[in-house]
Amino acid sequence: MRLSTLSYTPIVAALLLTGCVTTQTHDSKVAASLSVAKSGQIDEAIRQVEAQTQGNNKTDLLLNLEKGELMRIGKRYKDSLDAFEVADTKVKIWEETAKSSPQKLMGQIGATIMGDASRDYEGQDYEKVMLTTRMAMDRLNLGDLDTARVDIKRTHEREAVIAEFRSKETAEAEKEAKDKGVASTGKELNGYPVETLNDPEVLKLKNGYQNALSHYLAGFVYEALNEPGLAAPGYRKAIELRPDLPVLEDGLKGLDQRTSFRRKKGVTDVLFVIEAGNSPARQSKKIAFPVPTGRGLVTISFAFPVIYPDPNAPVINSIRVGNQVLPTALVTDFNVMARKALKDELPGIYTRAAIRAVTKGLVQDQVNKNFGPLAGLAANLAVAATESPADDRMWRTLPDRVFVARAFLPPGDYDLNFGNRGDVSKITVDGRYMVVPVRVYQDKTYLGDLAKFGSVTPVAQLEAEPEVKAVAPKSTGKSKPVAKAKTVTKTTATGTTTTTSTK
Repeated sequence: MRLSTLSYTPIVAALLLTGCVTTQTHDSKVAASLSVAKSGQIDEAIRQVEAQTQGNNKTDLLLNLEKGELMRIGKRYKDSLDAFEVADTKVKIWEETAKSSPQKLMGQIGATIMGDASRDYEGQDYEKVMLTTRMAMDRLNLGDLDTARVDIKRTHEREAVIAEFRSKETAEAEKEAKDKGVASTGKELNGYPVETLNDPEVLKLKNGYQNALSHYLAGFVYEALNEPGLAAPGYRKAIELRPDLPVLEDGLKGLDQRTSFRRKKGVTDVLFVIEAGNSPARQSKKIAFPVPTGRGLVTISFAFPVIYPDPNAPVINSIRVGNQVLPTALVTDFNVMARKALKDELPGIYTRAAIRAVTKGLVQDQVNKNFGPLAGLAANLAVAATESPADDRMWRTLPDRVFVARAFLPPGDYDLNFGNRGDVSKITVDGRYMVVPVRVYQDKTYLGDLAKFGSVTPVAQLEAEPEVKAVAPKSTGKSKPVAKAKTVTKTTATGTTTTTSTK
């Protein structure tokens, strides 16, 4: 005898309670902050995200990344560092576990009924790398070149940990999929826009965590610290990650001259870091799974994350500094890096979804078998309700694209313009090295504090005395010539120049 509708209602309710997720998506949490930041209201954007990092969210990895980035845009560098250090503490724990007990992290490979959004967020790999890079940039703005060097070194070490762990994780995921009889591939995802992950820009990336900005900045910092032996590998790696860009190639090509006595005098080596827009959002797309059961195929729908290419991605080909036009180089494209990370992550997402599909398909089949078609229909509705939207957690306040330009400029005041934009910023160039951070939105440009290091090497002023012509006395017919003035110029290791005149 079949159970009544009231009899199978608790079963359906249990399914709903097990998986129905009503938590806000990350994109909905930060959407308002992103919007007001773009309009120029950076203080309001910071206030909104600070309100979210209270109570249980005080140490939330992703929200602190968002807060730190907004504070950086707002030139609150110390506060930005504080937020980044909270996030960095979480990433350090991940690093130590990845090195000492990688199996603990791989435990998250298994499927969860609640979906991927319920798993602990450990940060995308490129986010982990950019975190230490951002901390280094904050320290540059605070004038702390030595500690920035420490963060640069940690960036390289973090990349090595990520590379080793991901290699182990890939092997473990393939093993688990094989043990459970699930193919760990995305080829079965009929309806998934694979072209978003297989476009040439994505396929061209070496991996999903290294970026040319981090390594070019490392080269610049080591150079400013007079460590050309460490600067060269940084520039070289940046070129490897983003080949055929003259701006990057010149960084390596001119290193010997810039760090020797042949360096140009009376000018400042200025690095412009122009960041445009915000990184893309992950969108949720439903994909149908056919699950074989003892009573035939059962179709289960699951949500998968999709990142669509930004057709309006900002392009800044050049900047104008005074009367000089400087070419720029696109060194990092987070729209592409985010898709590369998703491409690498998709097999694991698919594996977990497939295991959930089998589990939920069996539930549907058993309800239909034991309690009849009406109960089976209710179970179908319950299973659909238990599937949450795709995990959309990403560091959204990161820029969409990063461009760099570099030039030797005489100290002084300059008008600064980006591309054909109407707004003009003003900067004062000074120091031996200088970094100019900029965030550009469609309707607002934020010019960060200028980071200046060292003193301008002065141009040697040759103040030779005028030559004195000898006048022969008429009484002797001969005269002793007067010695010409001789100027001696010495330049010390610190760049201080002294000029003396002798006869």
